[in-house]
Amino acid sequence: MTAQDDTTTLTQHITTLLEAHHLAPHATIEALTLEHGHAHLILRITAKGAPLLHKNRQAFEDAITHHPAIERLTLSLTAHRSPSTSPSQAAPSTGGHRPLALGERPKPGSTNHAAPPEAYLPEVKAVIAVASGKGGVGKSTTAVNLACSLARLGLKTGLLDADIYGPSLPHMLGETQKPIVDHGKLLPLERWGLKTMSIGYLVEKEQAMIWRGPMVMGALTQLMSDVSWGALDVLIVDLPPGTGDAQLTLTRKLSDKLQKGGAVIVSTPQDIALLDARRGVTLFEKIGTPLLGLIENMSFFCCPHCHERTDLFGHGGAKEEANTLNIPFLGEIPLLRDIRCSADEGTPLVLREPDNPASQAYTAIARHLKDQLSHHDAA
Repeated sequence: MTAQDDTTTLTQHITTLLEAHHLAPHATIEALTLEHGHAHLILRITAKGAPLLHKNRQAFEDAITHHPAIERLTLSLTAHRSPSTSPSQAAPSTGGHRPLALGERPKPGSTNHAAPPEAYLPEVKAVIAVASGKGGVGKSTTAVNLACSLARLGLKTGLLDADIYGPSLPHMLGETQKPIVDHGKLLPLERWGLKTMSIGYLVEKEQAMIWRGPMVMGALTQLMSDVSWGALDVLIVDLPPGTGDAQLTLTRKLSDKLQKGGAVIVSTPQDIALLDARRGVTLFEKIGTPLLGLIENMSFFCCPHCHERTDLFGHGGAKEEANTLNIPFLGEIPLLRDIRCSADEGTPLVLREPDNPASQAYTAIARHLKDQLSHHDAA
């Protein structure tokens, strides 16, 4: 049997299962691919169908994998949009793609919505974007510890994991619960004094997010507009690495909040990382986002036995780069085993070991950021 034959019989198999699970009126196949036994299925689902599928999802997926051509299945959902609604009419309220099927949202003016659907973070005073030009520099660990430090300093703080393809927030915070959907809005999970949200809360750990750009941008938009963030002094946004669509989408939609906060760039000391960090700085400058400063992460290693300091990646490069770019240098974070252990164990270092040298470095940077926020409030 050819690959095309397998896909055809699989489509028929799934269609039959949709009917058997009473999902046929509410869910349709939007896309299906089959490569080397791995099936990627995207279902377009209505608000009524979402709870039905949630209730029977495991049985439904198990039944699909009984097809002889399948060894592994990845299932993603996209929200159904009424065909009578034109794209131009739908854009203000839906933001285009809405891949997170959260049910129907109340209409503007409803008692369940103080702000219209197109308003982003209406009760959040400021947004701080934590960014890097490349992956692997410890950006997410830095974002988590800065957020916890700001909360310890008395600010009402939220933390948004904006990395759709590689969400790490649930693991780093030790959070395993699933968010509740209330009237079409996700309720953020509260952990370590923070309100938090991540696509990782909504999918299984092993599930790969095989989404193209519009789906990713739609999910990011929903994590802002379809989450009940409530009143916050600051929302820390852990951006994905790079300078692509995700960064542009978030900065465009949150431009007013970023003007009251700004962007923090995380880099390691070596030249290649600083080159990518420079691109990140250029991005934020071009779109008019204030640059709060540059952090040198993994700045140096101190041996836990002999206490000898080693500059594994060089040292001071980020400070020199900050001076060259005429932006503030926020501080150095050492390369310590404790940082890695705390992230793996799900307890941020600033909470587990407040007196640790790295915790003190995070806290010092957080104090500076708090002062910057206070300066904007006073202005």
